[in-house]
Amino acid sequence: MTAPTTPPPATYRTPRAPRLAKRASRVGLYLAAVAVFVFSVFPVYWMIATALKPLGEIFAQTPTLFPTNPTLEHFDRVINDELIPGVPFWRFLANSLIVTLGAVAMGAVLSLLAAIAVARFKFRMRTAFILLLLVIQMVPMEAVIISIFINFKNIQDGTGVQLLGTLTGPLIVYTAVSLPITTMMLRGFVSAVPKELEEAAAIDGASQWTIFWRVLMPLVAPGLVAASIFAFITAWNEFIVALTFLGRSTEAYTLPLTLSYYFGRYGTEWGAIMGASTLLTVPVMIFFLFVQRRMVSGLTMGAVKG
Repeated sequence: MTAPTTPPPATYRTPRAPRLAKRASRVGLYLAAVAVFVFSVFPVYWMIATALKPLGEIFAQTPTLFPTNPTLEHFDRVINDELIPGVPFWRFLANSLIVTLGAVAMGAVLSLLAAIAVARFKFRMRTAFILLLLVIQMVPMEAVIISIFINFKNIQDGTGVQLLGTLTGPLIVYTAVSLPITTMMLRGFVSAVPKELEEAAAIDGASQWTIFWRVLMPLVAPGLVAASIFAFITAWNEFIVALTFLGRSTEAYTLPLTLSYYFGRYGTEWGAIMGASTLLTVPVMIFFLFVQRRMVSGLTMGAVKG
């Protein structure tokens, strides 16, 4: 007598309608992501395309999506022609790099120290200090730039330190402007680092400097990079402060100030403006490529869980 065979277990299949609905929602999300990407990237593409078009195509009644006769004449106009006699384009680029990288370096050091103090230590008026950082961000620069200018002028007259007409004034202002938001950003990263890691390093005989550099710094590095990106963009694209504090010192002008020279009394040189704007975005892209590895790295990469 043979033993009765058991029927194979029935396999569960998802009904066709829910599967189609799930697939349709996924396709809808992809299409929405593509739409957001196109909406964000198209202005950049149009800037580059306009910079490559000759004047006839730029002012054509029917604009074209692609340049039919690409040219580099606008880039040549920006780089080789001297908008200000005796001051070449590379001088403006060097001024922008000096003031921007200086503000990023100073802001990173000061904001990291301030974030460690706010996140790790208990002191009076700590909550009020954090709220003050948030309130400062609500005040537009245009509302305080006159008072800052007067204070800098008084300091310059009293001490002889050149704060107006040189890159020193914008460098100090850019650093101060980025400090509140970068301090708040780094405060969250510092708070997320377990204190047990620092205590374990101290038990093993590590000094305070070793704990800061070998334990805390690698874990806070992604936040430091994000804060540096914010400070870099803020200083690189700024116009009002540079114009106010540099005044007639054209040899100290930064790149954003040069764009105003293409807006003439009898017309606007859109080709040169788009070419200069394209060149203005290149250092930002290089900076992003340089720091993107730290941006995507994990916050607790290398930490010991226990």
